[in-house]
Amino acid sequence: MKKDKIKISKEPTEKKPFKTILREKTAPFFEKVGRLSKMQRILICVLTLSAMLGSYYYFFLIPRQEAILSLEQKHEELSQQLVTYQAKAARLNAVKKKKEEKEEEFFIALAALPDAKEIPALLTAVSKSGNESGLEFMLFKPEAEVIKDFYAEIPVSINVKGGYHQLALFFDRVSLLSRIVNIKDIVINYDKGGVLTAACKAVTYRFIPKAETEAPAEAGKADKRTRKK
Repeated sequence: MKKDKIKISKEPTEKKPFKTILREKTAPFFEKVGRLSKMQRILICVLTLSAMLGSYYYFFLIPRQEAILSLEQKHEELSQQLVTYQAKAARLNAVKKKKEEKEEEFFIALAALPDAKEIPALLTAVSKSGNESGLEFMLFKPEAEVIKDFYAEIPVSINVKGGYHQLALFFDRVSLLSRIVNIKDIVINYDKGGVLTAACKAVTYRFIPKAETEAPAEAGKADKRTRKK
């Protein structure tokens, strides 16, 4: 005997809405809560609210407060750095201005220094100033140059004879020369007849170009290399 196969057709189940499912799931819980006393329900509400507020404070408010505090500290640090940089900028501007003033003074002084070609004419001008002042020269002797950092001193030993006003006029004329000449080491003696004899040094200056200072150093190095060979 053949057994007839019985086909059971499964009818599609209707999908319930989410609200209905949620109501069915939570119904037992609310039934239990409904059987509780009023005080118990109030306590549950308080605990639930406390848990929600605690979660909000711990997971949201505290991180935000820490971020705000960190930003405030960073703002304070940047503000202090800004004040420091502003002070440095102010000092830098003052230093730049001072540097410009010193450079201007240097170039003015440099313009007043004679170059090598002008030295003989300048010494002649010094001697002429003495003669025009009425002084008698007993000594006018240029000395060896004294090399300094970037300039050289050119001293001239001078001995003159004359009156007080003549000597003062000579010093005044020298101070008015277009190039720098300083009178140093003045020694004055009085003669019986009211005539003065004065010994001094007239010092002028010459700017030394960089090439001139480097040449001896290079020559010394070349001499050392030659000796080693």
